[in-house]
Amino acid sequence: MIVHQARFRALITLYPDDPHPATLRPHAREYPNPTRALVIRARPLRNVGSIRYIPAEICWDSAQSLHPGDRAWVTVTVTDDDAGAYIDAGQRFTLWSGGDVGDGIIARKVYTRYSPS
Repeated sequence: MIVHQARFRALITLYPDDPHPATLRPHAREYPNPTRALVIRARPLRNVGSIRYIPAEICWDSAQSLHPGDRAWVTVTVTDDDAGAYIDAGQRFTLWSGGDVGDGIIARKVYTRYSPS
C-alpha cells in the first residue's frame, strides 16, 4: 500500500468568539502547537466530486496556542491518497472541528512523499 503525505503553507484565520451562543458554531477553544484537532473541509479542485473532510496536522512557528480570532501562517500536513485532488496553491478551505471554526488559503506546496506502509 502506498501512503501519500503532503505539506502545504497556508494562511488561516480562526473565527472570533461567537457573541450569539444560539448559533451552531461550536464552543471556541484553544489549539496547542501542533494540533490535530482541526480538519480541512475542501471542495475538489476541478469541481468534480463532493466536499471532503481531510484530517490534518497543523503547526506554526510560535510555541503559543492559537485562539479564536487569531490569524497565522501555518504548515498543514495531510496523509491522504486523494489530497492532490482537493488541496493546491490558491485553494480556499474551511477549518472544521465539530463545526466551522475558521478558514484559510493554501499558499504553496512544500513537500510531498509517497512511501510504502
